[in-house]
Amino acid sequence: MASGTVVSLIGTAVFVGTLGILIKYFGMVRLIAGYDPDRVADEEGLADFVGTNTLYVAVLISVVALVEYTGLFDGSDAIWIVFVVGVSGLAARLILGARRYEEPASTRR
Repeated sequence: MASGTVVSLIGTAVFVGTLGILIKYFGMVRLIAGYDPDRVADEEGLADFVGTNTLYVAVLISVVALVEYTGLFDGSDAIWIVFVVGVSGLAARLILGARRYEEPASTRR
């Protein structure tokens, strides 16, 4: 029987994965926090980049759920440290990488 933590992680992975799919494959860039259509030069590229990285986060959450379910690190916080570092790294990559798809300030309307 799965613990509450595993069930929560699976639910979170499904939610984050759904967001990633909607952004990447359906171009729903308005789901991106801070999205400003006046500043984006390449909406399609932004959707692909952010959607892909959001799917990476969903996979990371799924891996943590699997590890928690199997008890490979039973009693150890190592998996959570890896999780926090991984999500932080992906968030930084998203923030910095999304800037590539903005118009330069001098060309904005």
